[in-house]
Amino acid sequence: MKQLDELLVRIQGLQEELEAEYRARREELARRRLELADNFLRQQRRYKIGLFRYLRRTRLLVILTAPVVHIGWIPFLLMDLFVTVYQAICFPVYGIPKVRRSDYMVFDRTDLPYLNLIEKINCFYCSYGNGVAAYTREVAARTEQYWCPIKHARRIRQAHDRYPHFFDFGDGEAFRAGLERLRRQYGQDDAPETTHKAHKPD
Repeated sequence: MKQLDELLVRIQGLQEELEAEYRARREELARRRLELADNFLRQQRRYKIGLFRYLRRTRLLVILTAPVVHIGWIPFLLMDLFVTVYQAICFPVYGIPKVRRSDYMVFDRTDLPYLNLIEKINCFYCSYGNGVAAYTREVAARTEQYWCPIKHARRIRQAHDRYPHFFDFGDGEAFRAGLERLRRQYGQDDAPETTHKAHKPD
């Protein structure tokens, strides 16, 4: 009985040593991660250009045209507001799923340590402007799918993802037969299924 108690005590001691070793390893790994993160930040900050040097290296015409670029905040904000209100009012009436605005607004580049303040502002502006454009494009594409899902007679460049599933130009039979079906083919993130020409009844 005494030997069994001694064995249990030894096992308990070994378990405590093992747990202490695991804890030390975890702390060491956490410390190494912090060191790697600090080293990464130091390396990245080496590529950062100070504001004075950045402005000194920028052409005068670029500086003079910057206000023209950034006045775009006004139409982008107005478009963002309009599109958001528009789909909030109209899409429930049409049965169209709303576009998730957050899917198109990503601002992670402002966290990069090698960008100075001006570059971060520029990145934020570009992210917002292109996000609003993509957001607006998808809302417009879903609207087009509901009201006029017909391909153009001529080829268009950079058509949205829903366009290939629209009815062919001049195919009135397929349009009338399949319009209501296509209007129901909405997914939150997916384009509609491929449309097919309607067949004449036998």
